[in-house]
Amino acid sequence: MMVGMKRVLITEPLADRGVQVLRDAGYDVDLRVGLEPAALLEAVVGAHALIVRSATQVTAEVLAAGPDLEVVGRAGVGLDNVDVPAATARGVMVVNAPESNIISAAEQTIALMLAQARNIPQAHAALIEGRWERSKWEGVELHGKTLGIVGFGRIGRLVAARAKALGMRIVAHDPFVSDEVARMEGVTLLTLDELVGTADFLTLHLAKTPDTIGLIGEELLQNAKPELRVINVARGGIVDEAALAAAVSSGRIAGAAIDVFDAEPTTDSPLFGVPGIIVTPHLGASTREAQDKAGVVIAEQVKLSLAGEFVPFAVNVDAGAAPELLKPFLAVGELIGAMFAGLIDKLPEQIDVEFRGEISEVDNSLAVLSVLKGVLAQAGDGPVSYVNVKTVVAQRGIEVRTVTSAASHDHNNVLLVRGGGHSVGAIVSSIDGEARIIQVDDHRLELRPRHDMLIIRNDDLPGVVGAVGSELGNAGVNISSMHLGESEAGAAALMVVATDEAVPPAVIDAVQALDTVETVRPIRIR
Repeated sequence: MMVGMKRVLITEPLADRGVQVLRDAGYDVDLRVGLEPAALLEAVVGAHALIVRSATQVTAEVLAAGPDLEVVGRAGVGLDNVDVPAATARGVMVVNAPESNIISAAEQTIALMLAQARNIPQAHAALIEGRWERSKWEGVELHGKTLGIVGFGRIGRLVAARAKALGMRIVAHDPFVSDEVARMEGVTLLTLDELVGTADFLTLHLAKTPDTIGLIGEELLQNAKPELRVINVARGGIVDEAALAAAVSSGRIAGAAIDVFDAEPTTDSPLFGVPGIIVTPHLGASTREAQDKAGVVIAEQVKLSLAGEFVPFAVNVDAGAAPELLKPFLAVGELIGAMFAGLIDKLPEQIDVEFRGEISEVDNSLAVLSVLKGVLAQAGDGPVSYVNVKTVVAQRGIEVRTVTSAASHDHNNVLLVRGGGHSVGAIVSSIDGEARIIQVDDHRLELRPRHDMLIIRNDDLPGVVGAVGSELGNAGVNISSMHLGESEAGAAALMVVATDEAVPPAVIDAVQALDTVETVRPIRIR
């Protein structure tokens, strides 16, 4: 169909094939590479689509400057440079190309693993400088070694398949992968400490989140085998660069190969110049094929969006298809899903999504997906959208059941997620239309959710609330609200503490150390 002369603004290099897809569809393609922020605000006026890579910052100001924008396309995986909530609020669809670089990233991981094992960069540098140092650069074989994979999603599985072909034994750590899926993949699941103490090579394939920043740090590396070599082609910041440099320099571990850094671009890191550490400038997706695929995929997504058709890789989706009664519960679903993920140590093999009241009588399939999006977003296996969430659920080996009940007791409508011995339930307040959490692990309460919360199980004794408050107050943590859950007589008590900011790990440990406290779970709603 002809689409008139809708204008597509492209501000970063895009594969020629992708540009041609848009031109063939009849769009006015405006290539304006390298715009400064002020120039971008002018250029976006009148554009119906904006395509970027990682350098262009698509802020709320940029979105406001483009009132005709229908879609923003990110030719790649990450969306750190796109204000997705602001786009959603303006009704602008955001699409990306989440699978365009997974093969390239997996191959870069294998390449760095081999380069590290055989000292290839060091031997190359010595030889071209005139030194024949054959005996100095003795390496190790990959065959028969144990590869530990942290994050067993799409890229982690591609790495595992390639490593198996090299004769490696595979172990993995991923709380969001079921034992059954692991068995089918021929992989042994371990705790992170067990994995680090077992692996000869360790590769990372997870997103950078508050929970994964500094994940590979000094304390964890103390448990490692001296033969361990760390490979990171995922995201900078997951590895504590100073701690890794110290571990390799001291001989605590054998080496590392790092493609991503905490700050990028950079020419200054504790890792640089350390013998035994190989570094590359974020080349994981830097292949002709990956760039070509990203350009074509994002062009196809933008074309579909502008034509008003089904968009497979939409990150945010207009809730117009949801029944009016259920629309407010889409955001609630993601919220309780995220809280539920924070409560569990491992993703259960079965998740129940329960609808009580009038919402049990309408098509609630989109709300089920919203709950699952909230849960799986914490898994760090790339962007999860309404469209791909079912695929990700299937890959994780999760059985999802929808439970409906016309009775909702004290509230007109309740949405609840349950599994693995944990549950979170919520309503939409009739006063302000915002979410209220009314149940956590079968404890009744009512609270307005916050970005940062602590869920604490404790003895039902006098003085516990004061002790927890004192620990947080002494550490300078401001409590915005505290809610106590009602429970059956004799059961452990529960409190939810909302704070103005994330509680430091040391303070969480101090609360956990209180005699009357059983468990402390930090929850961060992103």
